[in-house]
Amino acid sequence: MKRATKFKLNSLTSVISASLLFSAYTVNAEQEKQVERIEITGSHIKRTDLEGPSPVTSLSADDIAKTGVTDLIGLFAKLPISGQGTFSTQANSSDDTANGGSSVSLRGLGADSTLILVNGRRVSVSPFAKGIDTAFVDINNIPIAAIKRVDILKDGASATYGSDAIAGVINVILRDDIDGVEVSAKYGDTADGGGEETNVSVVFGNTTDNSSHTFILDYFNREEVLYADRNYSATANQRARTGDVYATDFRSSSGIPGTIALKSDPTNRMPDTFGNDVCAPEDIIGNLCGYDYAPYMTMFPQNERFSFNYSGRYDVNDTFRVFTELNGQNSKTMIRGAGSPSFNELFMEGDNINHPFANMPDHEFHGQDLTMRRRMVDIGNREKRVDADYYRAILGFEGEWGDWGYEVAYSYIKSQSVERGVDGFPNKVRLQEAIDSGAYDPFEPSSNGQQVLDYIETTTTRIGKSTNKTFDFKVNGPLAELPAGELMLAVGAEYREESISDNPDDQYLRGQIFGTEATQANGTRDNSSLFAEVAVPVIDDLEVQLAVRYEDYSDFGDTTNPKLSFSWRAIDNLLVRGSWGTAFRAPSLHQLGLGRTDESPTLVDKYRCDLVGLGCDPFEYTAVFEGNPDLGPEESESYNLGVVYNITDDLSVSVDYYSYDIEDIIDSDTQFIFTTQGGNPDIVERIPTGIANDPGEVVTIYDTFQNIGDLTTSGLDVDVKYNLPTEIGDFKFSYVMNYMLEYEDKRPDGNGGQRIDTEAGDFEQPELRFTLSADYAINDFTTSLALNFVDSFKQDDSVRVQTARDAQGNKIENQTVTLSDVDEFITVDATFNYHGIENTTLTLGITNLFNEEPPFTYDEFMGFATNVHSGQGRFMYLQANYKF
Repeated sequence: MKRATKFKLNSLTSVISASLLFSAYTVNAEQEKQVERIEITGSHIKRTDLEGPSPVTSLSADDIAKTGVTDLIGLFAKLPISGQGTFSTQANSSDDTANGGSSVSLRGLGADSTLILVNGRRVSVSPFAKGIDTAFVDINNIPIAAIKRVDILKDGASATYGSDAIAGVINVILRDDIDGVEVSAKYGDTADGGGEETNVSVVFGNTTDNSSHTFILDYFNREEVLYADRNYSATANQRARTGDVYATDFRSSSGIPGTIALKSDPTNRMPDTFGNDVCAPEDIIGNLCGYDYAPYMTMFPQNERFSFNYSGRYDVNDTFRVFTELNGQNSKTMIRGAGSPSFNELFMEGDNINHPFANMPDHEFHGQDLTMRRRMVDIGNREKRVDADYYRAILGFEGEWGDWGYEVAYSYIKSQSVERGVDGFPNKVRLQEAIDSGAYDPFEPSSNGQQVLDYIETTTTRIGKSTNKTFDFKVNGPLAELPAGELMLAVGAEYREESISDNPDDQYLRGQIFGTEATQANGTRDNSSLFAEVAVPVIDDLEVQLAVRYEDYSDFGDTTNPKLSFSWRAIDNLLVRGSWGTAFRAPSLHQLGLGRTDESPTLVDKYRCDLVGLGCDPFEYTAVFEGNPDLGPEESESYNLGVVYNITDDLSVSVDYYSYDIEDIIDSDTQFIFTTQGGNPDIVERIPTGIANDPGEVVTIYDTFQNIGDLTTSGLDVDVKYNLPTEIGDFKFSYVMNYMLEYEDKRPDGNGGQRIDTEAGDFEQPELRFTLSADYAINDFTTSLALNFVDSFKQDDSVRVQTARDAQGNKIENQTVTLSDVDEFITVDATFNYHGIENTTLTLGITNLFNEEPPFTYDEFMGFATNVHSGQGRFMYLQANYKF
């Protein structure tokens, strides 16, 4: 891979070598006492000024506590900078491929474009990708009790940290300075049922002049929430629930006992209304037997986590220290879903003993081979259990040599998950055998005995593992004394080995499990990198910082990314800052090494619809994905320009303008492939119907990942803080806002040009988010109140423009209507603290104080945008914290 901004490796090596030789020459034997320098997120250069050239937001443990969240994803989901692609355990149903996982997407650029660090170092990705290909760091592995602060770097940082830092960096700093014991217990529950939470943590340690040890034990348990627990999501028939003629009946086309169709022509079908077991009249949808799966689906899965964290440091002498970090977690998650659906995978021969039309010689289906759409409710609803372990170990040493500091460390991180389908999963081969032999009658489920049900039901297993082994080295210090100050340098190197394996059992690989997704992916890579940073004090109040990083990957090539930034203190209380740089995201090992993976997307067969008027409505199809070893990286260019103005000691304002231009985005677009390649038998496999001009019923759609398009986005970040001390108490006010000026996701139009797939204000792309908060403290009481605002946005494009309908829901030909936007979502959080008992803090907290329901959307069965809005509702909790 080549680009105009790439530097040659030998040139970079020469610069680093010359810099080191020059620095050794300029180190003085006698050192003046220096103000302590620390390393801030976004740079390897240690500095005394916490306000650097890059925009960084820091949230302390107290800031996090005020939000009332019980895990990190709850915090990040509230941040105005978070966008589309942020996902929590919400909507982790039995069809999800990242069960129990959560991650954040800064600026809506994707969870895989947001780099997550712990204490400044990478962690391994989850072995189970989100949506079969999105590699992400599961932030559920980090308990709230272990966090000292969270730094959020809001510009591209590949020059500093390498791949994945396109949108920015989240650096979680763990507690390491405990001297004593802290015990905390928390209990909370929702107003509408489900979601009860218990959290207990113990933090203890000691600090001496030459050592520190911090231990953190944390236990967390959350009860499940089903969609049935919320009135707005308890049914998939949103049209009936809302009375809105434009709402959709999302009930499945696979019901119980199901729909009967001819094997030779699956479009010739009828609901099963024959015999003793029949499709309920209210479930008949046209010529299909439908099923309302919503009440059985998980909104939030049951989750239990136990975490252990240790951080230790020992000073061998004044200039040499050894440090270690040990983190571990076991997480158990349970996910539910409706019974497994089949879509024409099962067959019955015309002479089968259980043929429903055997005694009806005049029926057109008499003696015909049949297929069916049916849901395996008779063996139970689906249940998955995920047992995940996470380990992180770091051993290193650091010290000083004159004015120069150095650090060397080795880290090993492993994530391992075992997912088991323990209920409601049929083995297709055994099921078909039971149908063929007559032992199982799919059209009369009540006649089937437990013995045959036990025979066709199976237990599934999926085992995932990811590892990250890293050796890193860096040195930093003053290179020379310039008239305006010291010329600072940081250089370093890193070697990293990554592996991923996600392997379902042979039943999945042989296609014996239907109605649910599972991925298979295997891959390894190693990466070597060299990096350097220089901070140049141009004049007394102007600093320019240059950074460059060279990366060499074993599986796709090399890349070099520079970054140029500056900070200018125009006057004592006004700082102007800016940055420009390039960044990249390497293809994930899932995207490169994904094995055959079956998905069940809801799509529209526009190709067939245009030809013969069939397939025009959304329908569940089987799509087969495989990895693409020829993928290249995503490449981006970004810049940031901002000001920080401390108007008074109590009032400060920061405003930053940002812009990102990303090329060669890695993604898939199955609906686009389906539409533009609907007649290509290599892409879309069909069953001919014999009808003139009819391409036939779809069997399988084949898709993969591509460097498919480009994305540009820009916007404003605003942060205002105001302190107001009064005689009746101290007030603190804060306003944090993100306003999206531009967002354009450009994709091929199929004719050699481009189309805009998504832009600012489109579905799940609100232009404005902000949080307005106020704190008040007097004597032994403190309280906090926060208003969270998420702007309105358009409905999903697939439903936004519809054919007009009359009051009875009948379509009015040649007339269209544009559906109203998704409403804005405003919630209020509150906390009340009492400190009047020695060493004790008591807290009463409420999130979503007024129990606001998420605004209605037309695109999904649950009736709200799960990637933007929460269905938790009001959550109230009590917490006690005691220190001794």
